[in-house]
Amino acid sequence: MKLDTKRTYLVGFAFLSICAFWQMYDNLIPLILTNTFHVNEGISGMIMAADNLLALFLLPLFGGISDRCTSKMGKRRPFILYGTLSAVVLMMGLPMIADSYHAAPSQAKVIGFVVLLGMLLIAMGTYRSPAVALMPDVTPKPLRSKGNAIINLMGAVGGVLYLLITTFLYTTHSDHYVSYLPLFAIVGGIMLFSVFILMVFVNEPKLAAKQKEYELAHPEDNLMEVTDHGEQMTKPVKKSLAFLLLSIALWYIAYNGITTWFTVYAQRMWHMSLGQANMCLTVATVGAIVSYIPVGNIASKLGRRKTIRWGTVLLSVCFAAGFGFTLLSDHFSPALFVVFLLVGLAWAAINVNSLPMVFEMCSVSDVGKFTGLYYTFSMSAQIMTPIVAGFLLKHVGYQTLFPYATIFAACSFITMGFVKHGDHKIEAKKGLEAFDIDD
Repeated sequence: MKLDTKRTYLVGFAFLSICAFWQMYDNLIPLILTNTFHVNEGISGMIMAADNLLALFLLPLFGGISDRCTSKMGKRRPFILYGTLSAVVLMMGLPMIADSYHAAPSQAKVIGFVVLLGMLLIAMGTYRSPAVALMPDVTPKPLRSKGNAIINLMGAVGGVLYLLITTFLYTTHSDHYVSYLPLFAIVGGIMLFSVFILMVFVNEPKLAAKQKEYELAHPEDNLMEVTDHGEQMTKPVKKSLAFLLLSIALWYIAYNGITTWFTVYAQRMWHMSLGQANMCLTVATVGAIVSYIPVGNIASKLGRRKTIRWGTVLLSVCFAAGFGFTLLSDHFSPALFVVFLLVGLAWAAINVNSLPMVFEMCSVSDVGKFTGLYYTFSMSAQIMTPIVAGFLLKHVGYQTLFPYATIFAACSFITMGFVKHGDHKIEAKKGLEAFDIDD
């Protein structure tokens, strides 16, 4: 058994499109709100938090709806197609309203911008879960860690592509008004190109039928039990799923607590410049990107659960090292780059394998719903942790940041010990089969 890597990269274009959009959204919308519409930081922050709040409801909802879709295009592609088209149309209105407001300010244009932004977030929410669910729909369970590694890599490419385009489009700082219409148009073009690739080169119905044949031929992979009410999850599997979802929330609390507050922490505690602080986070991102494929391969031999637990140990050690640096010095050290490189490696080991473990516990007919469930727990953690960590920084002290992250990462190691299902170990190849190369 081997992964069809070419097909998986083609499926990954949907996630590339999504990540390119969110990279732009996170970078530009706060600038437009504060610099163009002169919205204060508090209200701007509330608007920026709306995407995570909407995701709590939209991702499970549309993941479940796509599970029951019977379109000739497949279960996921209609949502990806129409969601992308709607999002591109709506997003192009944002810079137009901003440019119009700059020329002739009015309160109605501010309201129109916020309403259009809300509609855009809904459009994006309709197809994120279906886009992520497409990979497990067409990939055998034993190969989903490798498949998810490629999907994550494609998402990283989307984010990096946006950053490169921005670098070339806006090379100098200007005190005058800057229109972001060209950048929105280019990202819209990337999204349309990505959905074109998906619709033309990924035959979802054919691939899903092939995957169904595989599942019927390998009933041992199915953790569901057949009852009078259809397939249902057994109690031991439910317990494993509950602890896995709890673990997901815990490591997101730890990781996003650091990524949210690190630049402020680094300036306050180590007197680092913004560039030095951002470079640490960039090193962590690069560390994750270069690790995606290797950790997917490691998990296929070592097992997903063990790979994740080693990742949580490494993450805990790295965050504890960050606290150690705080105790030993009040200045930046290049050794921090090594720590954050290892943070990226640890995060890749966790992130690549956790979603496939969730998929392993569900039937092929529920992949969309379980994708939404995964995002419910990860998004909830990402909403909560900036608030809790920020409260500790303000009322207890900045020294609490790394211990806070260390404790939650260590707790995720403990809770993963109660996860007994969702793993899938591939036997090592022997003899001449070892020379068989993936497509």
